[in-house]
This record gives sequence, structure tokens and C-alpha cells, in this order.
Amino acid sequence: MVYEVGDIVKLKKPHPCGSQEWEILRVGADFRLKCRGCGHMIMVTRRLVEKNTKSLKKAAQNIPGGSDI
Repeated sequence: MVYEVGDIVKLKKPHPCGSQEWEILRVGADFRLKCRGCGHMIMVTRRLVEKNTKSLKKAAQNIPGGSDI
């Protein structure tokens, strides 16, 4: 899978707040993830994210030809 900043990752185990969805804020050897439920941020190794990913939702891309006001 190709992970990019802004994507939403659903992990196998839920966060203590109950949410399983995390927003990717940083990609590299380590990932910075933000919980979509409570806003808690964590740093996790790439290997751990790849191992525990259940699904991946790609971030919405900018619409071509849209106005930049």
C-alpha cells in the first residue's frame, strides 16, 4: 500500500476512545498519526502501521480546474 499525508488508516485494534480511524500527518520511517475520535497524536514505526492496517481511505484530491481564490 502507498501511504500519503492526509490519508485515513483503519487499524485492527481500536484506540481507548473507541475509534479505529487515524489520519496520517507524517510519512517516513515513522508515521505521525492523529486519532479521528479524540485527536490524540502518536508516532509509530512504518512496520507497525503496515502490519496493523485493516483498510486505507485515500485523501480527497484537489479538483482540477478549480479556482484558487
